[in-house]
Amino acid sequence: MTDSAPSPDTHRIAHIELDEETIIWRNADIEQERRIAIFDLIEENSFKPLRAVERGASGPYRLKLAVRDGRLLMEIADEEERLVEELLLGLARFRRPIREYFAICDSYYQAIRKATPAEIETIDMARRGVHNSAAELLIERLEGKIETDFATARRLFTLICVLHIKG
Repeated sequence: MTDSAPSPDTHRIAHIELDEETIIWRNADIEQERRIAIFDLIEENSFKPLRAVERGASGPYRLKLAVRDGRLLMEIADEEERLVEELLLGLARFRRPIREYFAICDSYYQAIRKATPAEIETIDMARRGVHNSAAELLIERLEGKIETDFATARRLFTLICVLHIKG
């Protein structure tokens, strides 16, 4: 008997793109965060767009993130770049976590340059706390639309933050 269920490897992101028109400016620290988040996300993630899968779509997926009219636009395509789903997600509930994340990251980057290791660790713990809370919020907001794991949600939140950088 053969198992016809899709491989778990199909429920993942194989390529991610940020709408560069959305991003007005970013410094070297933020650019590094973006590169790491994308690299880590591609290396290991769990991403299952439920409605697209119900319609017969399968991954791995190509994901493009953009901000349109104050909402997150997630364009999900298959490997052949055929659009399988567009998801608009309101960002109002993310405004505070994004603001907090930027503030704590700024403190962290400044601390790296002149603070003691203990001070850096304290700020990093706070940064991770904000990041973790935002990832949980993202999982909650995606419920019923996209199944994802905590690590994937954390990396996606980092990329959502990158999209919000204004010069």
